[in-house]
Amino acid sequence: MAKGTNQKLKQLYLIKIFSEETDDQHALTLPEIIAKLNAYGVNADRKTLYQDFEELRAFGIDIIGEQVGRSFYYHLGARDFELPELKLLVDSVQSAKFMTDKKSKELIKKLESMVSKYQAKQLHRQVIISGRVKTMNESIYYNVDKIHEAINTGCKIRFKYFQWNTKKEMELRKDGAWYEASPWGLMWDDENYYLVAYDSDDDMIRHYRVDKMLKISVTAEKREGQKKFREFDMPRYTRSLFSMFGGEEKPVTIEADNSMAGIMIDRFGKDINLVPAGDGRFRTTVNVAVSRQFLGWIMALGSQVRITGPDDVVQQMKDEIKRLGDQYQN
Repeated sequence: MAKGTNQKLKQLYLIKIFSEETDDQHALTLPEIIAKLNAYGVNADRKTLYQDFEELRAFGIDIIGEQVGRSFYYHLGARDFELPELKLLVDSVQSAKFMTDKKSKELIKKLESMVSKYQAKQLHRQVIISGRVKTMNESIYYNVDKIHEAINTGCKIRFKYFQWNTKKEMELRKDGAWYEASPWGLMWDDENYYLVAYDSDDDMIRHYRVDKMLKISVTAEKREGQKKFREFDMPRYTRSLFSMFGGEEKPVTIEADNSMAGIMIDRFGKDINLVPAGDGRFRTTVNVAVSRQFLGWIMALGSQVRITGPDDVVQQMKDEIKRLGDQYQN
């Protein structure tokens, strides 16, 4: 039998056929496998295929053969990712606000290539999720990579920072001046990526929305703030912020009905101390960056939750309630 034009690629084409054309519910007979190899310019017969399958198994490819009636059917068994795992990843990619629709579709297409064409259809159905707000900044995908490069090399970065105006246009902050920062970490909060960096001008740790950063470049200057970041508690910092809005961080005492214990634990973690306060209520003190977003969160929980201290935060809540009352008076 004459050799096909792609005979040296036989094993690679076999892996391709098994990966794309088979799974636990879809298998191929030897004649079907031979026909598909022929379409790729590879000749094969039963005897050589048996040997090929054994070599693939020895390499770690899970080729499974099962007899159904008088025929043998072959399919790929275990894969690096099982279908339920990929469905979970696809959902995460699709729902991530920090990623544009275009990048989401590109990544999902790559995830689909890790299963058979039949299972890929299930992943495609999985991603039809409407009403998700997606970022409009295409560069975030590369921003994250640049930031990781700077962190790994221990260098500063410079970038432009923007906000959206009412015309849905990018409006540069600080009149378009360059920002310079020492990157120390990335965190994900409220479905957005944030850079955590040291600002040497103010000698403090700041955070920046990654999808609002433009023209990021890694400088030759070594980053600063190692001592500051060593003292920095990332999980506590994240819990203290509400929608990543900053404010003066201070211990705040909250009193709530016992039924609200789960909400407090979800927000501030299991390490918080819940002290009985009588009449089916408890009291807890947590570190919070006090902002209007935090006060709004307390308001949204209704009469079952209230701030009891310190006095200046209680006053801030009263002032905020009065401001809202005046705002909607007319």
